[in-house]
Amino acid sequence: MTHPAALDFSAWPQLGAVTLLVRDLPRLTAFYAEVLGLAVLRQNREEAALGVGEAEWLRLRSRPDLPAPEPRRPGLFHAALLLPDRAALGSWVRHASALGVRLGAGDHLVSEALYLTDPEGNGVEVYRDRPREEWSWAGGQVRMDTLPLDLPGLLAVGEAAGPFRGAAPGTRLGHVHLRVGDAARAARFYAQALDLHPVAEWRGAAFLSWGGYHHHFGLNEWETRGAGRPLAPATGLGEVEILVPDLAPARARLAALGVPAAEEAGALAFADPWGLRLILRASPAAGG
Repeated sequence: MTHPAALDFSAWPQLGAVTLLVRDLPRLTAFYAEVLGLAVLRQNREEAALGVGEAEWLRLRSRPDLPAPEPRRPGLFHAALLLPDRAALGSWVRHASALGVRLGAGDHLVSEALYLTDPEGNGVEVYRDRPREEWSWAGGQVRMDTLPLDLPGLLAVGEAAGPFRGAAPGTRLGHVHLRVGDAARAARFYAQALDLHPVAEWRGAAFLSWGGYHHHFGLNEWETRGAGRPLAPATGLGEVEILVPDLAPARARLAALGVPAAEEAGALAFADPWGLRLILRASPAAGG
């Protein structure tokens, strides 16, 4: 069944890049280039931008003065790289295994996913989507679960695909999963502020999307329930960039909600109730 909100994608926003504040910029840059296969698109002493082709999907900002986040601090649960197909995912799994990377895994019905953490504890998901016609929808909700992953089958597909030669063309930021103090409250905020559609709830987590996707944002309270807005900065999530066709509707939504927003170099920056920074940038390619 097709989700009723599955419309012309050119009308919908899309995720841009995730920015991480890191203590050891050279080490983190090398990790994402070697393990994830992302290309270093630009780099200086203060920041590195990595991605695929000309698209930046990850920005690392040097902040050696900041402490590591406390375990119950709201922030990033994981940033998720979406690979174009199962062969690309299988090839990457073989590459990561050869490097000795410790991986978690799950079959989510809509996708097959692997999980890891970077050297500073930031979560990363690497996944591929199943075809949309295989997703199951009922009442505007998509069915997702966490089941054992067919790792032998994935490795076999990866072997047939050949050696890993870096992130495959078409790899992009598929979704962002955040740690919040109240998943239900966060879902209401993100739906209203970003015009997202709630598509699933699961054991203390909420999932929302644009255009009938299984989710662009995940919001969980698994370890952070009741947490408030942090009083001091720390490493970890810097900001999530969202590309929109036009800033005017977003500006009006935020004003109606009473959410303070700042104009920054042609972009609109604001924070969620836990201080997680979101930046909206106008892009004619959004949703395309």
